[in-house]
Amino acid sequence: MWRRAVTAALSLGAGAGAVAVASSEDPAATLKVCTHLPPRLLRDSVTAATIAADYKWSLWGLEPGTPAWQSAKHDAHLRSANRLQELCFRNGGIYIKLGQHIAQLEYVVPEEYVQTMRESMLKRCPVSSYEEVRGVFAKDLGESPETFFAEFDPVPLASASLAQVHAARTHDGQKVAVKVQHDHLTDTSVVDIATVDLLVNALHYIFPTFDYRWLVDEVRESAPKELDFLNEAKNSEKCLDNFRRLSPHIAGSIYAPKVYWNLSTSRILTMEFMDAKEVTDVHGIKASGIHPVDVSNLVSKAFAEMIFKHGFVHCDPHAANMMIRPMPQDSGKFFGWKRPQLVLLDHGLYKELDYTTRISYASLWKALVFADAKAIKENSVKLGAGEDLHALFAGVLTMRPWQRVIDPSLDHLVIDRKTTDYSELQNYASLYFSEISELLRRLPRVILLMLKTNDCLRAVNHVLVGGTSLESFMIIGRVSSEAVLDAKRMSNSSFLNRLMIWLEEVMLEARFFGFKLMLCFMQFRKLLPS
Repeated sequence: MWRRAVTAALSLGAGAGAVAVASSEDPAATLKVCTHLPPRLLRDSVTAATIAADYKWSLWGLEPGTPAWQSAKHDAHLRSANRLQELCFRNGGIYIKLGQHIAQLEYVVPEEYVQTMRESMLKRCPVSSYEEVRGVFAKDLGESPETFFAEFDPVPLASASLAQVHAARTHDGQKVAVKVQHDHLTDTSVVDIATVDLLVNALHYIFPTFDYRWLVDEVRESAPKELDFLNEAKNSEKCLDNFRRLSPHIAGSIYAPKVYWNLSTSRILTMEFMDAKEVTDVHGIKASGIHPVDVSNLVSKAFAEMIFKHGFVHCDPHAANMMIRPMPQDSGKFFGWKRPQLVLLDHGLYKELDYTTRISYASLWKALVFADAKAIKENSVKLGAGEDLHALFAGVLTMRPWQRVIDPSLDHLVIDRKTTDYSELQNYASLYFSEISELLRRLPRVILLMLKTNDCLRAVNHVLVGGTSLESFMIIGRVSSEAVLDAKRMSNSSFLNRLMIWLEEVMLEARFFGFKLMLCFMQFRKLLPS
């Protein structure tokens, strides 16, 4: 079987390589890249075979659910996660992007994989040499970086899966950040996606419950967009324009670096240099005079507005892509803390939600926050989960078991990772692995990207406030409710219907006022001596 798999891998690589050479603007360079493909394919095949054999051998003869089986499975998970991590780093590019995505799938991927990927995938990305950077400039702009900039630091500030960032200064003295794509990535991405497809399909053939083919489909669609930096620049400007038009009350708190269009191409993006702290740099944020809770609330507001009102969503909000600084030219303080401004970076991966999907998703989150079991089921079905998996869908979104989701208590969705909540989540994911895989297969890909965005934001809030805060869910409940009410106003023009909507709005405000009183009371109790 594995001989056939290796033969298929090599055949697939040869075909994909031929396509890449034929379609490339630089066939000679692409042909040179393709000479490295056979070892990449061989690594894929060997890794897939080794992982499969490890699980088969390690669990052979053990009774599922016993302590010995659990221990053997844990050890196999760790070994396999390290093998997959090493494969991603050795192949680079799209593989690292895939590893970063796996790091966010804590509701379906075993904890060993999540932790292994999360600890490394954002910190050990490949670095292109300065000669390779100069080569990209020569191909795209016709000259070296020194021609276009008065200063250009050859040592990158940071490197990611697809590109790296250099500090520079323009001839008129402006400090800028220059994002340069890793050379030949546009050509190799075609073959990388094909080989990832082979790896995932091979594992699915051996383990039918392991079905991540939807993830390959998503990478295949999103990769070309992420590799086009002009598309990224347009997304950043559209994002800010949406806040100005549709969310003016927080538009001043959201920022994206200015783009220097005359110094940008599809592989080079020159932007305003941002002097700000990474969103999870709690010590740096506090040193700037900003309260971490205010940052958490602002992040929740920004993405709730994008998802439920704009329908144009930044789908890669991990810690490295969000920065925080005090509001410029703002002397206002609240109890001694400065107001934060959220700086959004890396606008390559956006998704648009059509009107029906956006309102159904907003209605679902409104129902989740208010523990409305009937509305949860109704809107889960509308989004494709089916009547049989609506409770599981609610669990994946909130990381809470169904009985907690429909619990009417104010803090029913709050997760405190300092207690047993996190171990409960991992056990929940393990128990329903096959059902979760089926759910992910059913859901539209745009909703899968919303799940990824949700997971990224949950990870950021975990660092900022130690879990998911009650304030964040109140924000989500308010913004989603406003989106639903706006949709009702658009579809109902009669006086009676408008009156009913007004009454619903009044009831909603009363409900949130009660929530705030209860929240203040809960916070006051925490201040009292035990």
